[in-house]
Amino acid sequence: MSSAVQPARKTTPGPRSFLSLSPFLAMRRNPLLYMEELHRRYGDLVSYRTAGRAVFMLFHPDMTQDMLITHARNHHQGRVMQRSRSVLGNGLLTSEDSFHLRQRRLLQPAFHRQRIVGYGGAMVELAERHQQRWTNGEVIDVHQEMMRLTLAIVGKTLFDTDVEGDSREIGRALNTFMHLFEFAVLPFSEILEKLPIPPVLRMKKARARLDRIIYRFIEERRRSGEDRGDLLSMLLAAEDNEAGGKRMDNDQIRDECVTLILAGHETTANALTWTLYLLAQHPKIAERLKRELDQVLGDRAPAPEDYPNLKYAEMVLSESMRLYPPAWGIARTVIESYEAFGTMFPSNAIVLTSQWITHRDERWHPNPLYFDPERWTPQARAGRPKFSYFPFGAGPRQCIGESFAWMEGVLLLASIARNWRFSLVPDTRVELLPVITLRPKFGMKLRLEKNR
Repeated sequence: MSSAVQPARKTTPGPRSFLSLSPFLAMRRNPLLYMEELHRRYGDLVSYRTAGRAVFMLFHPDMTQDMLITHARNHHQGRVMQRSRSVLGNGLLTSEDSFHLRQRRLLQPAFHRQRIVGYGGAMVELAERHQQRWTNGEVIDVHQEMMRLTLAIVGKTLFDTDVEGDSREIGRALNTFMHLFEFAVLPFSEILEKLPIPPVLRMKKARARLDRIIYRFIEERRRSGEDRGDLLSMLLAAEDNEAGGKRMDNDQIRDECVTLILAGHETTANALTWTLYLLAQHPKIAERLKRELDQVLGDRAPAPEDYPNLKYAEMVLSESMRLYPPAWGIARTVIESYEAFGTMFPSNAIVLTSQWITHRDERWHPNPLYFDPERWTPQARAGRPKFSYFPFGAGPRQCIGESFAWMEGVLLLASIARNWRFSLVPDTRVELLPVITLRPKFGMKLRLEKNR
């Protein structure tokens, strides 16, 4: 397959099924395998119709750039994010157009570099404390451990509080939400979500659990009037200059808090889980990482100022997110038709691009299933198209917390890998669970061994 974008034929290739619901069912059953099959059979631009709507899948970096940047204004969020409003409300992930841009400007100061560095100390402190529970030789579910750790970090940086007492409730609610993908891709889910059926009732209960906790934090902070230097303080103080200095009400702050909990907790936990799984299979890479940590840190815990010097740790994390991207696909709905690559994208069509497919494309990443952090040297990066790797998306909806996530991922990896080695447990089932993020289906059981 050529690395150049091929001009599209008049009829874009793709499956032509008499059973128009079959692609829906295939995507619901195993979206990763289905996209792999479509890419292999039809190339970089695939289209089909299902349940009366046109669907386009874009698998070339130039097409991804066109979708996320060039024609960003022609799109709204995709089906899953639209259905996610039932939990997320009108936060940064789900809001649209001018309101989305205003909210992004209001939240941006919370993610300025100096403020992120300030969060780094709390990240490491919580990571070091979390590992005190571990013992040499024990088997742990790394995924559960990373979920607990990253939730504690979100609690500290967002609310300046210990959320451990609420973490079980928050975790259960977010777990319910993660399975929304399976419901949202069903035909007519926008109608189904108005009916009192089990998935809808579970979603409503999950939202109620989150609301009780988050509104409590907001009310307590409003009463105290404290500025604790956390994200919640910034949200409460943020003024929209375009709206005469108007501030966000409790409902909007709630929506942004839920969005930040989800985005700052789930994705980082998954990235670290898959990273430790890969290091368990590649002891030589783990040894090289440990050498860098010894050289940079000596016998102390990492600090935010170490982050720029932990180059190999960042390369390991980058390669892990290439193989197991926490966000495995991006979907949009066309709101204004346009033409690109010789194809007309009509209004109401669904357009998808996939980190899972592009990150594993041998044209950009030779021997793509091999775990090789050396792909992330400056020289190797320079030889690839920019959009051959986009773990945090791009364009107006690029993850606002990307800098936060990189610092958190690298510092937590450094904190853990300087203390522990990991190995696979025989007969452990490791399977992918592509819901809204890419989770391990049965958790991730790994054996711990204390570094000497």
